[in-house]
Amino acid sequence: MTAHTPGIEALIDLFGRFPGIGARTAERMAYYVLKQEPADARALSDAINHVITRIGHCTACFNYSEVDLCGVCSDTRRDRSVLCVVEQESDVITIEKTGGYKGLYHVLLGRISPMKGIGPEDIKIGELMERAKHEEVKEVILATNPTMEGDTTANYIREQLGPIDVKTTRIARGLPAGSNLEYASKAIVSDAMEGRREL
Repeated sequence: MTAHTPGIEALIDLFGRFPGIGARTAERMAYYVLKQEPADARALSDAINHVITRIGHCTACFNYSEVDLCGVCSDTRRDRSVLCVVEQESDVITIEKTGGYKGLYHVLLGRISPMKGIGPEDIKIGELMERAKHEEVKEVILATNPTMEGDTTANYIREQLGPIDVKTTRIARGLPAGSNLEYASKAIVSDAMEGRREL
């Protein structure tokens, strides 16, 4: 038997599905929403609805975008000869926050994970190869996470890029092994980008 109404219980359950949110935090978040002015609660609901219905993937790099080309891909000031390959959309934000990288991105939307049944064909590696062959790319930076799966993905991509006339580099190990890019500080990510090495 719960003291919550069914509606509150449902809201707590939904907040509890967020990564890193435990039962007590989910409960506090639900009660926080209840205490808000109706207009503020509706604004939250509208913002969630907006991202669900209006945000998709950039047709070039697969980052999140509300239009065909994301802000990075459509920025003519970016260096189109350098392509940074990341596992997920949030990694783009992490690297952009350093302010040091001026090239383009390619988001794989995952990583190779044989244990989970995810192979190269399940992520955006084929699209990366097409970009490397047909665009003005001279360097591909492999910025997958320094985990076993991230390294497997980077090594597979390096092998696939072998026949293509493009320089392949890997971000430096300023990132601790087993960590995720999105949780690293700006300084660590910046050092890793600057210290990348050719594979």
